[in-house]
This record gives sequence, structure tokens and C-alpha cells, in this order.
Amino acid sequence: MSAVPAGRPAGAEPCDVEELRTLFLFEHLDDDQLRWLCAHGHVERRAPGVLYAEGETAEWFYVLLEGSVALDRRVGADDVEISRTSQRGVYGGAWAAYLGDRAPQTYTQTMRVLASSRFYALPAADFSRLMTDWFPMAVHLLEGLFMGQRDTQLAVNQRERLLALGALSAGLTHELNNPAAAASRATSALRERVAGMRHKLGLIASGPYDASTLTTLVDLQEQAVESLAKSRAPGAPPPPTALERADAEDALADWLDAHGVAASWDLAPTFVTAGLDTGWLDAVAAAVAPSVLEGAVRWLAYGLETEQLMNDVEDASTRISALVGAAKQYSQIGRAPDRELDVHELLDATLTMLDRRLDGLTVVRDYDRDLPPVHAYGAELNQVWTNLVENAAQAMDGSGTLTVSTRRVDDWLEVEVADTGPGIPPDVVGRVFEPFFTTKPVGSGTGLGLDIAWRIVVTKHHGDLTVRSVPGDTRFLVRLPYTPEVRAS
Repeated sequence: MSAVPAGRPAGAEPCDVEELRTLFLFEHLDDDQLRWLCAHGHVERRAPGVLYAEGETAEWFYVLLEGSVALDRRVGADDVEISRTSQRGVYGGAWAAYLGDRAPQTYTQTMRVLASSRFYALPAADFSRLMTDWFPMAVHLLEGLFMGQRDTQLAVNQRERLLALGALSAGLTHELNNPAAAASRATSALRERVAGMRHKLGLIASGPYDASTLTTLVDLQEQAVESLAKSRAPGAPPPPTALERADAEDALADWLDAHGVAASWDLAPTFVTAGLDTGWLDAVAAAVAPSVLEGAVRWLAYGLETEQLMNDVEDASTRISALVGAAKQYSQIGRAPDRELDVHELLDATLTMLDRRLDGLTVVRDYDRDLPPVHAYGAELNQVWTNLVENAAQAMDGSGTLTVSTRRVDDWLEVEVADTGPGIPPDVVGRVFEPFFTTKPVGSGTGLGLDIAWRIVVTKHHGDLTVRSVPGDTRFLVRLPYTPEVRAS
């Protein structure tokens, strides 16, 4: 038996060399090493309660001599039990002390004492010295393993992000090119229409139009432009079907042919788009002499085409602005790394960025728009949404329904990404969050997307990420805790 070293906590008991020898952790140590352990450590008796708490400075290395303990990890506002045992010799606490400042020297878990227990306790500094002096080769191997795994994980994570960024950049370039090309085409056509209008204006100015007729034509043109604007306004009736539009164009073409207006097939679609019919053309015919009717109709058509082309330019510019805004929202450029944010803005930005990947799919946004903001890291969460949505899209292979839902359950914000794909086989569904595990063909994935998503949600946001899958219904559920301020409101 050894005396209790000076400076140990009150209530510390002497350490028994023979008792230490019976533990699997120390069974191969010699007598001098066991005596060293007893000289530098001590035995503690602990009643049920917390032995050490996650996040506190790691000061002691503990080995269970007798009793029962449980290990907890913090998930959001809750401590989730991950294991419990009564096995003698299990250890915890400052096990990473030998790494020094190369690893965080804090308790990574909470150890709870479930029944009155006895522990061998060794200060972290002595444990570090023990490892370095007694097992120098093992320490070098462990250091290399620890640092190598960390560096490999960082490198692979970076590659995963770069792959995602490359795919998103290609998609964004494609999406930006479409409205840019549309704006360019509309601008070119608009230049031709403006030139045509100048020519028609010259003919009208030199032709047999009196002031009253010109006033009537201007009024009719304003009515046509107003009709076009109403057809685009929110809440407007749905556009005609292809069959209804074809019938309307035929009716207008027949009217134009009957009144001697050439190229009726070219003019009719313009008037139909604006929601105009033969009744409106009757008003035009009543306002001008038959000899100048064709010129008046074409001048009005030029005005409508010009308005439509300006609408096309506006739509293209709005689309480009929306894409740039989505890209900024997705990347969280110029924003604090963590802040209170509306999760729907992040989800919409991600869906916009992935729009090309979702071709052929029905996308349903089942949002609870009344949800309060959540304190989170926006850019990292966008990476989570990207991984979940891309996996769902790949599973459905161009046909199916993607449903993104949000809701509040107690003090949690829940985001669910569901797809109607074939599902995840039951024998592998429990492994989808493992690093490097993938069900995709070779070369199609790194197997890290869901692992990264899990670590962002669970480790960084103290939330939860789970999956439930049957054929035709796979659901990934992300749970994020609300901040205390939001919970108190």
C-alpha cells in the first residue's frame, strides 16, 4: 500500500499496486511502473452525479475500479447518453493530454456516476509524461495517426467542398447564360422594332391621319399595353392552353385577312399574347379609314411587340439578379459566420442554385413561414441542404417528387428533405453517415457528403440528423435547436 501523495483532493485514498495490476489497462506494467502510478495518482470514491462535464478543462485521467458510469454527449440543449458500463478498467477524461496543444485539452464527453463508485485518478500532466516516457514509439504512432487523420479529413472535406462548388458553378453559369442570352436577343429585336416604329411614325405623320384619329390610335395603343400588363400581373387568369391560343390566333388571322391586312399569321400572336380579340380590332377599324387600316394595325402591333420585348429584358434581368442574390445567400458572402437567420432563405437559395439538377422533378416547398429565426452558420447549413437535395435528386434520376418541409416541434426547428426514389436498402441505411461509405457507383461520390452534413448539424449546431427510408419514401430529418432567447420568447 502507498501513502496518498501530497496535494491530492480531500477524501483521496491510497492507491493499491496489486489492485491496479488486476486491470487490463495496467496488467503488463512492471512493479516500478505500478508504484509510479500509485505515487502520482490516487483513488477517489464518488457518489452518483457528474464526475466531469463536457467542455471543461481536462485535468484528470480516470480509470473505473468498481461501480457504474455513463457517458453523455451534448446535443442541442440535451445531454444524450451514448454508453453505460460497469466494466472494471474502463477509462476516460484527459486521454488526449499527451498531444499537448495540438489537440483541445477539454473533456469531450460528460461522465456520470450511476452508483457509488471508486476511480483511480491521475493528473493530466502526469498521464502525458507517462505516455511520453514509457511508450515513446507508441506516442509517435498515435500522434501520426491523430494528425494524419485530421489532415486527411481536412483535405477530403476541402475536396468535397470544391467538387460541390465546381458543380454549382457550372450550374450557375448555365442558369445565368440563359437569361443573359434572352436579354441579348430581346435587345437586338427591340432595336429593330424601334426602327420600324420610327418608320411607321414617319408614315403616320405624312399620311391621312387627322388629330382625332391619332388620339384614338394612341388611346387604343394604351389599352393594348394595359391589357398586356394585366395578363402578367400577379393573380391574373391563367394563360390560355395551346388549343385555346391556336383558336384565338386563327380568329384574329381570319379578321386580318378579311380586312386586307397582309401577313396576318405574323401579327395575330402578338395581339393574342396581349389578351386582345376581334372586338378590339373592330374598334381600330372604326377609328381609321379602310385605306390606312393596315398601317394603323401594324403600328399598334409594333408598339405591343416593343412592350413585350422590354418585358423580356426585364424578366431576364430579374432572373439574373435573383440568381446572383441566391448565390450570395448560398455562400453567405458579407454575412457574419453565425447569426439569427430565416432557414427558408437558405433553402430557397440552395434550391435555386441546384435548379438545373432538379430538371424533371416536382419540387414541393411545404414551409411553415411563421417559424422564428434560428441562430446558425448559414454557409455550413447550405452545404447540408446541398448534400441532402443532391442525394435525393440522384436517387430519383430525373423523375419523382422532392419535398422540403419545415416545422417547429417543441424547441427544435425541423427541416425534412423527402424523395420518392427507390429508397436505401435496410442493410445499409444505418451506415449512411459513416465517412467514405457510399452506395453510388465508383467515381460518383466520395462517401463524405452525409458525414460532413452530420458533423455540421450535430457537432457544430448541437442538432440532430436522422434518416428513415422505405421504397418510394426516403426522409432525412434535420433538427436545429433554437437559441435560448428565441425559446424564451
